Amino acid sequence: MIARTVSNRREARPEPPVTAAWLERVTTHYLDRYGASSEMLRRVLVRRIERRCRSRDEDPGAHAGLIEETVARAQRAGLVDDARFAAARLRGLRRRGTSTRQAQARLAAKGIDAATIAATLADEREDAAGAEEGKADTEATAARAYARRRRLGPYRRPGTREVNRERDLAAMARAGFSYALARTVIAGEADDVEQEYASEDEASLGGE
Repeated sequence: MIARTVSNRREARPEPPVTAAWLERVTTHYLDRYGASSEMLRRVLVRRIERRCRSRDEDPGAHAGLIEETVARAQRAGLVDDARFAAARLRGLRRRGTSTRQAQARLAAKGIDAATIAATLADEREDAAGAEEGKADTEATAARAYARRRRLGPYRRPGTREVNRERDLAAMARAGFSYALARTVIAGEADDVEQEYASEDEASLGGE
């Protein structure tokens, strides 16, 4: 009985107060593990403060200024950089075959503002324009990557393409690609490198 009473008292003990030093530790721990935008860091800090304030019966809104100060320090130190994060995130999305429309939505969901998204896409177009011939259209490259990843069109098993044509076009449309581009990709052929990539992937998936 005595042990149970001591245990209950420990569980009821409130957490330490919210301080700048504690938020700095939370920030460092989070950014050591994840790349983040300013807004993503802000959301993490808000959640951590809300949880701590519940145990202390405090108003989390009282610490809004402290959150902004912590985010600003992380920005000044270069620990968070929305432009850098957006560019890296966009590269990853494109490799997975994400359309421009969906990429914009996903970057916005990470707290990237419209101006930064627009600038990131403009930089992507500029970089692509200087790339080797045939790889300048990032949207077309992403569309082929998406078709390859989902095994659509030219990446389907032989003899299954035509019967699945409309389904594949619909999948491309849902992914945010234009009908004209989707039709071109679905009707096209995988080049030798892509065909080899697709065959290796299919083998690793056990022929799914």
